[in-house]
Amino acid sequence: MNNSEIQIQFPRPGNWQEFTLTPIYQDKGGYRPPARFTQGEIPAEQAPAMQAVVAALVGLSEPWQAVQVWARLGKNALTLAEDGTYTLIDAVSLTVEAVHAETKGRRIFTASDYPAFIITDPAAVSFFNFFTTPTNNNIIK
Repeated sequence: MNNSEIQIQFPRPGNWQEFTLTPIYQDKGGYRPPARFTQGEIPAEQAPAMQAVVAALVGLSEPWQAVQVWARLGKNALTLAEDGTYTLIDAVSLTVEAVHAETKGRRIFTASDYPAFIITDPAAVSFFNFFTTPTNNNIIK
């Protein structure tokens, strides 16, 4: 069971270049180290996976704009093999809190609303693991 998540806040909805990423996980001692990353602090090799997350968010219906995203890793996608069998694969699932541009109302969107919120790209899984694995403590501020 994976009880880690990544939280991404967009202080100005619709401005995808400005965000704060906060990985939430427990190390061996149970402590959740605090860490926050801005767009400029994301390692270059991880930037394409972050772009995949943003691409999924752009699919939100206007006038909804994401303000916060929760990304969780799980075996929540199926793949069909040539022999006709199905296999569960690792995927990053997004839950998105969005604000309505006109009414300022808020709503939660999930993969049930937008299937694109399940990201099966191995780079997204690697991105998630990069930020939520205690062995990467050298990047934690």
